[in-house]
Amino acid sequence: MMVEEARKAGDHIKNGRIILYPTDTIWGIGCDATDPGAVQKIYRIKQRSDRKSMLVLMDGPIMLSRYLDIVPEAALDIISSAEKPTTIIYPGARRLAQNLLGEDGSVGIRITSDPFCQLLIQVTGKPIVSTSANVSGEPAASSFREITANIRDQVDYLVDWRQDEITASSPSTIIKLDKHGEITVIRP
Repeated sequence: MMVEEARKAGDHIKNGRIILYPTDTIWGIGCDATDPGAVQKIYRIKQRSDRKSMLVLMDGPIMLSRYLDIVPEAALDIISSAEKPTTIIYPGARRLAQNLLGEDGSVGIRITSDPFCQLLIQVTGKPIVSTSANVSGEPAASSFREITANIRDQVDYLVDWRQDEITASSPSTIIKLDKHGEITVIRP
């Protein structure tokens, strides 16, 4: 079931479409992080300014090195020792959709440990946008049941995996790294 759903969702992503899917934190809206047209669709769904960047899921340090100018050693230490999902904001993003990045060229990336998300990334061969499944400014949905019909109706594919889970979930920790490896905690 999980493999089949990852393949279906991956086909949508490869074709520039938007999915609604479970992540290692909360339910997310996603697309190919290298496709500016798909990224723009997510901004419209969320009714969010494209001046606010969105985070990206990747499957490991090798993929990370393909999309960043430099992977600071501090990042690898944080990734390997994190006890909960942790998003790191990096300077010097490359090969990602420009409308996904912060005004300074930075990008928030989380190396996901979720088996479904790992498989989805492997199926597509691309980093995947992961932004909360809500209209900007409204509370994030912690389960599929909390996602409004407005959001569900605007995506191209609803992943049929873990929709019945009612576990308490929360957003990731967010840490910012500058080009010198200096660390700033944005959200503990």
